[in-house]
Amino acid sequence: MTTEYVAHVKQQTDGRWDTHLLEEHLYAVADLAGKFAQSFDSKDWAYLAGLWHDLGKYRPAFQAYIRKSSGYESDAHITGEKSSNTSHASTGAVYAMEKFGDIGKILAYTIAGHHAGLPDFEFDEAKGRVLKEIINKDKTLLHEALEKNIPETILSGITPNSLAVGTPEELHLWIRMIFSCLVDADFLDTERFMSPEKADNRGQDMSMKEMLSCFNEYMERFQKKQREGPVNSIRARILEMCRVTAGEEPGIYTMTVPTGGGKTLSSLAFALEHAVKHHKRRIIYAIPYTSIIEQTAEVFREVFKSLGEVLLEHHSNTEPDEYEKETSWSRLAVENWDAHLIVTTTVQLFESLYAARTSRCRKLHNLVNSVIVLDETQLLPPEQLYPIRHIIRVLKEHYGVTFIMSTATPTGFGAQTSPFGKKLLEEVESQEIIDAPDDYYRQLERVNFKLPDDFNRKQSWDDVSSELQKCASVLAVVNTRKDAKELWEKMPEGTFHLSALMCAQHRSEVIGKIKYQLEHGQSTRVISTQLVEAGVDLDFPVVYRALAGLDSIVQAAGRCNREGRLDKGKVVVFVPPHEPPQGLLTQARNTSVSLLYGFQGDIQSPETFKRYFDKFYAGVGNHDKNDVLKKLQHTADELKIQFRTAAQRFKMIDDKDTVSVLVRYGDNDSLLSILAKGEPDRWLLRKLQRYTVTLYKYQFEKMLYRGEIEEICKGFYAQSASGVYHDTLGLLPEPELTAKNVI
Repeated sequence: MTTEYVAHVKQQTDGRWDTHLLEEHLYAVADLAGKFAQSFDSKDWAYLAGLWHDLGKYRPAFQAYIRKSSGYESDAHITGEKSSNTSHASTGAVYAMEKFGDIGKILAYTIAGHHAGLPDFEFDEAKGRVLKEIINKDKTLLHEALEKNIPETILSGITPNSLAVGTPEELHLWIRMIFSCLVDADFLDTERFMSPEKADNRGQDMSMKEMLSCFNEYMERFQKKQREGPVNSIRARILEMCRVTAGEEPGIYTMTVPTGGGKTLSSLAFALEHAVKHHKRRIIYAIPYTSIIEQTAEVFREVFKSLGEVLLEHHSNTEPDEYEKETSWSRLAVENWDAHLIVTTTVQLFESLYAARTSRCRKLHNLVNSVIVLDETQLLPPEQLYPIRHIIRVLKEHYGVTFIMSTATPTGFGAQTSPFGKKLLEEVESQEIIDAPDDYYRQLERVNFKLPDDFNRKQSWDDVSSELQKCASVLAVVNTRKDAKELWEKMPEGTFHLSALMCAQHRSEVIGKIKYQLEHGQSTRVISTQLVEAGVDLDFPVVYRALAGLDSIVQAAGRCNREGRLDKGKVVVFVPPHEPPQGLLTQARNTSVSLLYGFQGDIQSPETFKRYFDKFYAGVGNHDKNDVLKKLQHTADELKIQFRTAAQRFKMIDDKDTVSVLVRYGDNDSLLSILAKGEPDRWLLRKLQRYTVTLYKYQFEKMLYRGEIEEICKGFYAQSASGVYHDTLGLLPEPELTAKNVI
């Protein structure tokens, strides 16, 4: 009798068991992975990775385990990985090495890591098994599998004949792309068996041409409603330049537009026109702040309202942060960016491109042949600029990605050297979309700046509050969440507060109220952290900005007289009572002081920005501070790549001391109740990402100890106590509250 080998099992409500045959699963994953990799000419590599990824499931121990599984253990594809009976990921990796020798490492990395994440080649800083150990120690598991009746058509893989994509220094991304094709195909085929109703909801039917047509209709209506005037005339010219330039060849473009120049809709016009002209598959907006994501997503939903739900809004704060926290449900719920339009964080994009985890890498193959808009590029972390520029160049040269670098405070992408001649940054060749951007900065000059008479004299919060209260409507932007809270406490009743201690939903509602009051001429005072500086369309007659980097000062100024309704708005730079946190914020502040002391020129001109960023970047020195590329490139020609250590080192934000917490705000209790059942489905995580606050670990641990937060699902923490989420300030991690703060 022929043995029936099983890949997955699930129990029906009537008690019957359905089986997913292993041979069927291997061929399905191979076909799908190969289809994905065809977009970067690596179909044969991904096909073999899919064909061999679950060879270990032919082992008798695994088959015995899965047949004896109870209902809750039935998802053997993902759970129980630490059990010797269920171990199967390394078997195909060892087989690839025995079949192909050294070039088999390419497949071995992807197969060995298809559950636990891409491994390092040899022991380094990161936890987990390494490929060298797997190859040497897991041969017994392979032999157990080969003793079974594995079809020869599966075992007799033909040596791939397509060439590796890129140079040895660029192999890390190619292997990660093949890995992405494998894990996405594996998860999708598993989902088709485990949850066919969810699989049916994936994908979108409309085309880029339909989206462009919808956008054009929206813009025609939008422009008819705009008042005539110099600001809207400039926005119309910028939009037209974007449409014209979009017809040019794929590559890297910069879009240098002053604040208020209509970057969001103009960049979307470029992206859509370019996508249709050059058959790009999707458009991805990578944005530094969730507050900008919220506003951008709202704009795009309005644009494409007639097409239904075309937008995927993907923050990075509703995924378990650790390998061991991932579960069967959380993995299947991970986004693979199979949408035409994605709005995400810059952190999510670049950390995924250097990631090792399956959940982070799954979407990467969908970046191929896309348009990526990098919004507010001045906020890219300077200590990671070398690996960021490297990956931008590789995506453009080998994976058909067109980049649009959008900013109001241009940093430049040319090669930079230190005063002593040391190369600091490699050049990224780019083409400017906007003709003569300097002219638009002069034409859109809408504010007067008042700088401190003495940059060494600090003002107390009492003094700052006193000045703010003299203004009917004013925005004050400070450097930290603590500063925002302290200044807000000095302000009269009715003053708004904005900071990252408020969840996204809360912030969106508050920003909506602020806009309403401003539009109706009501007195409006706001205390905010820098999250309001970029991409949030507020228009105040007066803005106060705590001394910071020049780019932050000018971005804050973009919230002043934004629509040009006044002759000139007023921007006041003041020296706050507290120094900013040590590190880049302090360096940015000091660079501003050195530039602005006795300054007589135009603060907002591109030339001033160039002088500022040249000074700032030279002061940073090392633009790959953790030697990320060294871990990926040092012995890449021997295919000895430290994937997991590099991923651990590459952090856009130093988040090792932070934890994300889901808060109870509005009517989201029902959503948290569903999560508490242990099934973090994709639709659920999409909704819950708007109810997340990030805490420092010491704050998190104190709240956990006091019982104010709890782990409600593996890897997910939520507010458990009432009274710790303030209706104005957001989450209150410290118990010491003034009378004004108590709810």
